[in-house]
Amino acid sequence: MQKFLWLIAMLTISLQLSAQQRPGGFAGGKPPSIGRLYGKILDNEGKPMPYTSVIVFQNRFDSATRTKKDVLIKGVITQNNGEFNLEELPIIGPLVLKVSATGFKPYSQVVSFITKKPAPGTMPSFDKDLGNIKLTSDISQLQGVTVTASKPLMKVDMDKKVFNVEKNISSAGGTALDVMKNVPSVNVDIDGNMTMRNAAPQLYIDGRPTTLTLDQIPADAIESVEVMTAPSAKYDASGGGAGIVNIVLKKNRKTGYNGNLRAGVDKRGGINGGADFNLRQGKLNLTASGMINQMRDRTTGKTDRYDISHDPDIHTLQENTSKSNGGFMFGRLGADYFATNRTTLSISGIRVHGSFKPSSILDINTDTLFSGAPTTAFSRRVTSGHRVFNGTGLVLGMKHLFPHEGEELTVDANYFGGNAKNNSDYNTDFYNIKGGAVTSNQLEKISGNGKMRNITAQTDYVKPIGAKGKLEAGLRANFRHIENANYNYLFNEATDQYDLTSGNTSNYKNNESVYAAYLTFSNSIHNFSYKLGLRGESSKYTGELIQTGQQFSNSYPTSLFPTIFLSQKLKHDQEVQLSATRRINRPNFFQLIPFADSTDKLNITKGNPGLVPEFTQSLELSYLKTFKGNHTFLGSVYYKYTDNTITSYIDRQTDPTTGNTALINTFINAKGSYTTGAEFTVQNYFTKWWDMSTNINMYNSKVDAGQTDVANQKALWSVFGKLNSNFKLPAAFDLQLTATYQSKTNLPINTNNGFGGGPPGMEAQSSSQGYIRSFYGIDLALKKSFLKTKALSATIGVSDIFRTRKTDQYSYSAYFTQNYTRLRNPQMIRLNIAYRFGKIDASLFKRKSQGSGNQGMMDGIQ
Repeated sequence: MQKFLWLIAMLTISLQLSAQQRPGGFAGGKPPSIGRLYGKILDNEGKPMPYTSVIVFQNRFDSATRTKKDVLIKGVITQNNGEFNLEELPIIGPLVLKVSATGFKPYSQVVSFITKKPAPGTMPSFDKDLGNIKLTSDISQLQGVTVTASKPLMKVDMDKKVFNVEKNISSAGGTALDVMKNVPSVNVDIDGNMTMRNAAPQLYIDGRPTTLTLDQIPADAIESVEVMTAPSAKYDASGGGAGIVNIVLKKNRKTGYNGNLRAGVDKRGGINGGADFNLRQGKLNLTASGMINQMRDRTTGKTDRYDISHDPDIHTLQENTSKSNGGFMFGRLGADYFATNRTTLSISGIRVHGSFKPSSILDINTDTLFSGAPTTAFSRRVTSGHRVFNGTGLVLGMKHLFPHEGEELTVDANYFGGNAKNNSDYNTDFYNIKGGAVTSNQLEKISGNGKMRNITAQTDYVKPIGAKGKLEAGLRANFRHIENANYNYLFNEATDQYDLTSGNTSNYKNNESVYAAYLTFSNSIHNFSYKLGLRGESSKYTGELIQTGQQFSNSYPTSLFPTIFLSQKLKHDQEVQLSATRRINRPNFFQLIPFADSTDKLNITKGNPGLVPEFTQSLELSYLKTFKGNHTFLGSVYYKYTDNTITSYIDRQTDPTTGNTALINTFINAKGSYTTGAEFTVQNYFTKWWDMSTNINMYNSKVDAGQTDVANQKALWSVFGKLNSNFKLPAAFDLQLTATYQSKTNLPINTNNGFGGGPPGMEAQSSSQGYIRSFYGIDLALKKSFLKTKALSATIGVSDIFRTRKTDQYSYSAYFTQNYTRLRNPQMIRLNIAYRFGKIDASLFKRKSQGSGNQGMMDGIQ
C-alpha cells in the first residue's frame, strides 16, 4: 500500500511538470511551486508575535560561481495573532525556514514536502502545518534598554564623514558647543563660532539648514555629527568652501518603550535637566525629548589699541568683566506613522525658549599721546540688560519605497520661525584719573526686537539604474523673512527724559528666496566608483529701511554648481577618493543690515547692504586605509579658492551717533582668498579598554582685501590639532580626555551667526587685517556606571583645565594696531546623573529605515 501511494504521488508530479512545459505553462521544466507552509509564532511566554519576519531559503546551484548558495524563496510578516502563511513553495528539495525578531534568538528549521522514506501508510502532503513555534529570548534588558555593540566612532562615505558622539561623556549636560569640541575637523571658539579649515561651515540639523546656534542645541539630544568638507549636489550650495556640518538628533525607533532621565549642576550653580522617551507599537512610533539648561557665563577681556590716525596718537586700554545669568529650554516631539509597508508619514516639532540677563563692567583708560606729556582720562561703564528669544520649528515628511529595491521618493516641508527681544541700560561715569572723582555721567539705553521665519520645501527621488548605478534628483525652494528694530536713547538732563537718537536707530526688514534643482548619478565598475552631480540655484534678496523707505535688492541669476566624486578601492583595505566642487556663500542678515551699533565706542559695528555672494571652487584628494584591529587612517590634501570673499574689515567711517569720523567694523567683498592644506584623521583601537581619535590639519591661507589703502598680510602656515582618548576602567568607570591646539593662524574669513544670537561680535575680527595667536585647551571627564545593567550613571567633567582656551588676536591697518584677548568660562566643572529605562517588547515590529520587500526580511536575520 505504501509503494502504491508513493507511485501516485510521483505520477501526479510528473503530470504537472508535463503540463507546465506546454505553451503557457511553467517553462524550463522546473518543479511545480505548489507547497504551503503555515504556523504560528509565539514568544517565550506563549504570547502571539505579530510583525515577525518569516522567510524561506533553498540551497541551489549557482552557474555563475559554480557553487551552491542559499537563495531566498519567499518571506512574509506574521499577522496580529502571530500566524503566518507561505504559499507557492517548491516541493522538490529541502527548504530552510528562518524566523527572526528583535530580542530573540534566530529560529531555523529544515522542511521537506517529499522525503525518500515516507512514513508507512502516508501520502506526501504539500500543505505543512508547523504548529506553534516558540522563540527564546536573547537580549539583556536594562530595565528595558537593549545592550548592543558600540557604533564605530567614525564612518567614511564618499561625500561625508560621520562621527558618533552619543557616548562623548565630556559633553554631558552641555550644548552642541561642547559636542563640537570632540568632533575632528571642527574648531569652535569661546563664543561658539564654528570653523572648518579656517572658514565657517553651514550648520544643519537632521539634513536641513537651521538658524539655531550651537549653544541653543542640547548635547544630550545629539546622536551623531556629519562633516561634509565637499558636499554633493544634493545639498544646499550655500555655506562657502567650508562645507556643511549636519547635527543628527536622536530619534529612537526601538520597539517597545524606552528613554532616559538626566540632571546636572555646574560649579556656579547652573542646573540642567532633561528627559527622552520613545514608544514604538504597531504602525506608530512616538519620540519626545525635553531639556532645560541654566547658564552662568563669566568672561574677562582686554583690548589694547593704538589709534595712529589722529594727531596726536591715542592709546586706549579697555578691560571688561561680564557675566550672563539665564538659560534656555528645548523641546522636541515627533511621530512616524507607517501607513503601509512602503509608505511612512512623519511629523516633528521643536520649541526653543531662552532668557538671559547679561551685565558687564567696562573700564577704559585713554591716553592722548602729546609730544610733551600724555593726557589721561578714565571711564567706567556699567551695563545691565535682558535678552529673550523664542523659536518654533515644524517638519512634515513622507517617504515612499517602491517595489523595486532602492527606489524611493521623499517629500519634506520645513518651517522655523521665532522672535527675539533685547534691552540694555548703560551708565558711564567719566573721571580725570582712575580712582578720582566723577566729572560727568552719561546714561544710554538700547531696546530692540526682531522676528524671522524660514520655510523650505524639498522633494528627492532615488532610482537604481542597473546593478550598481543610482540616479538621484530633487527640487528645493527656500523662503526667508527677517525683521529687525533697534532703538538707541540718550538721557537728556534738561528734560529728565531719554531722547531717541535717530542716527543710531534702525528698523530693517529683508526677504530672501532661493530656488534649486539637482541631479546626481553614481555607479560602480568593479572597485571603481563615481558620483557626478549638477545643482542649479537662483536667488533674490530685497531689503528695506522702514524709517526712511530706502530699499536694497539683489537678484542673482541661475548659477550652476557641479560636483565630482571618484573613488578607487585598492588591495589591503585601501581606498583613494577625489572630489571637485563649486559652492556659494550669500551674505547673511547681520552682514547686510546698515545699522551701526555704537554702544562700544572702541568697537562700532555696521553691516554693508552692498555685499554680493562669494563663490568657492574646491579640490580634495583623500586616502583611506583600514589596518588590522580596525585601526583607520584618513589623509586628505585640499585646495580651495574664493572670489569676492565676504570678510570683516575695519575702516574709517562716520559714526552716525556723534557725526565724527571713527573706526568702524564692517564687511566688504575682498578680491579673493585661498586655503590649501593637508588633513589627517586617525582612529585607533589599542585595546578593548582604550581607543583614540587624532585629527591634524595643516594649512596655508591668505585673504587679498584688494583695498588700495591696506597692505595685505602675508600668507600664513598654520596647524590645528585635536585628540580624543577614551578609557574603559575597572569598576565600571569611563574616562575621556580631549585636547585641542591651534597655532598662529589668520582670522576666520566669515562666521554665520544664527537667529537669536544678536549681531555678531566683531571685535578685531578683520580677516584681512590680523591673526590669532596660538592656544590650546584640555578637557577631562570621568563617568561611573551603577547597577548590574549600568542603567544609572554619574559623570563629572572639567573643561579648559589649565585656563588656556582663550581668544588672543592681533589686528592692524593704516589707522591702528590692536591686541585683543578674551577668556570665557575656564575650568568649568559639571556633575551629571543619568538613568535609562524601558522595555523592549519583541512582539512589536521594528521596521527597517531602508529597503523594501525581501531585503528588509534578510536584514532581520543578520
